[in-house]
Amino acid sequence: QLQLVESGGGLVQPGGSLRLSCAASGFTLDYYVIGWFRQAPGKEREVVSCISSSDGSPFHADSVKGRFTISRDNAKNTVYLQMNSLKPEDAAVYYCNVIEGGKGYWGQGTQVTVSS
Repeated sequence: QLQLVESGGGLVQPGGSLRLSCAASGFTLDYYVIGWFRQAPGKEREVVSCISSSDGSPFHADSVKGRFTISRDNAKNTVYLQMNSLKPEDAAVYYCNVIEGGKGYWGQGTQVTVSS
């Protein structure tokens, strides 16, 4: 059964850092494009970063470019999102996503709170 489990969220002060993890089971993660999305209260879910299946090349939304880095550890079947210089507007529930067989799979999400 395909499953994604996010972890690593928490409370951090503005300017701080967090590393989120997305652990996959039931499939081999490096064969797929994996995306990180986030959803803040009252807002639509938006894409943050993606990593390709072929060469691991990343995509980052303009709002996080230069601050967030997506990476993958194929041996651990895990994708990471390193978030630096966090801002209050980065606060949201963060989800990872994979599309397999035309169906999107989501984890349960991990809460990121940015506040002093």
